[in-house]
Amino acid sequence: MPSRSISNIRYDDKLRQYILGGKNVRRSARNIRHIRPFTQLIWAAYFVKELTQQNRTSTLRDVFYSAQAFDVNFIDQPESDSILTDLETVVGRAREEFHVFPEERSAIFGDLTIEYTVPGYEGKTLNLTSHPDGVMIGPALTSAEFKECKADKVIAIEKGALFTRFVEERVHERFKAILVQTAGQAPRATRALIRRLNKELKLPVIILTDGDPWGMHIAMVIVSGSANAAHLRELNTPDAKWAGVWATDIVDYKLPSDPLNDLDVKRLYELKKDPRYGSKLWRREIETFLKIRKKAEQEAFSRYGLTFIVDQYLPRKLEEVEEM
Repeated sequence: MPSRSISNIRYDDKLRQYILGGKNVRRSARNIRHIRPFTQLIWAAYFVKELTQQNRTSTLRDVFYSAQAFDVNFIDQPESDSILTDLETVVGRAREEFHVFPEERSAIFGDLTIEYTVPGYEGKTLNLTSHPDGVMIGPALTSAEFKECKADKVIAIEKGALFTRFVEERVHERFKAILVQTAGQAPRATRALIRRLNKELKLPVIILTDGDPWGMHIAMVIVSGSANAAHLRELNTPDAKWAGVWATDIVDYKLPSDPLNDLDVKRLYELKKDPRYGSKLWRREIETFLKIRKKAEQEAFSRYGLTFIVDQYLPRKLEEVEEM
């Protein structure tokens, strides 16, 4: 099967995402060292086959515990997660297609009507403004069909607090936006949903994160995917735009900030070496972070009032993104 080692992962400029190179690894029942992972892989294939045939879903945590019922032991969940990733690599399909999902933790809100396709709910529709806390992005939602959409853009937001503020300030109506809370690093199902909104509904995607190197990377994973998922396609949205919080925003808006720690600075130098951060905007912001040695959270705009970020910052950012 294709090797997932770091030496076999490269960035593809045409696809604008990480992909695997041409190296392969062999796992054989004739090699005693391979018997354990080989057995685990065969069991994982059997388990997901049962799931799909029975139209049931499972979580990564479920898979870890379910193995014990078959006397197939994993040391911990990271080991079972890794075996599922091996299975993805072998068959070239995402685990979500096997009905295995992470715990839901992100949400969506906006004037989009979906039609469920999962058993027992086929044909039922839901408008995503129906719940003020947003609708959790889980298996039923990610497999639903898009029926009607009155939005003209998607705004992906790292923090739950800002997502709630945007719902309260009716950003979905004022700016005709579908709001997606990524809850930190967006789960793969959420990234796949953002891509569907972009590709199927032709909605541009704008990303808002904290102003630090980790927020930059959250945005970049939405744009170009992650090295960990280099064996998969169609999880990224190459034309999505990172709109802030930029390092230059910290300066321009005189935002309350904290000093960068050693880990933050180390991470910025790592980003400088990453080919995905080679464009003028990313370079400028990395250099500015390193110059000012400060970081700021999205909530920092509240120093100017609770609605400043919606009334002042967001309109300016949307104009800037339009010109990018």
